[in-house]
Amino acid sequence: MRATGRNVGDLLAEQEVVDDASGWWLFFLTGVGWLLFALMVFQWDYTTVYAVSYLFGVVAVLAGVNELLQMSVSTTAWKVARGVLGVLFVAAGAWALVHPDAAFATLSALIGVFLLCKGVFDLVVALTTKERFAGWWLQLAVGIVEILLAFWVAGAFREQVLLLVVYVGVLALTRGITEILLALKLVAASSGGGPLRPA
Repeated sequence: MRATGRNVGDLLAEQEVVDDASGWWLFFLTGVGWLLFALMVFQWDYTTVYAVSYLFGVVAVLAGVNELLQMSVSTTAWKVARGVLGVLFVAAGAWALVHPDAAFATLSALIGVFLLCKGVFDLVVALTTKERFAGWWLQLAVGIVEILLAFWVAGAFREQVLLLVVYVGVLALTRGITEILLALKLVAASSGGGPLRPA
């Protein structure tokens, strides 16, 4: 399969982020913000499907917007991947906000698909950037956890509100970790690799 004279493998093998790291601090701050939000999620009391649906809707829309913003520091194929992921996240979040009365099965299916898409994306990014980023293994671990959680959500556990809240909290937590990793990748790319480049 060829795209603009290059095959898909070449596009995925290229550097994930651009060499300009002028906006690294923005992604670092949003990563910290996601971590703080995850901490708050675990402290709130959610007892209804409505509350969990609104919570997931907000998290999904913000994650989608975040992916769309990351397009500004991504290169070629990664812009497309982030754009598709961003649109999917915003659509899932909008659906959850418009239909807060959704049954547990529907809400858990949305959360599962969200986790699966994010996990696969994190796995692909980790594996294709391991030659240029020493912290690739952390993003790989996050991706694996997200994929495992996606299948757990799809299981018989979807009948419990508390577990849905935990899933949403984990979404925010993993989002924060991957945002901070992106900030570190931007700094490494602009400094020629620096301490983040594999030895």
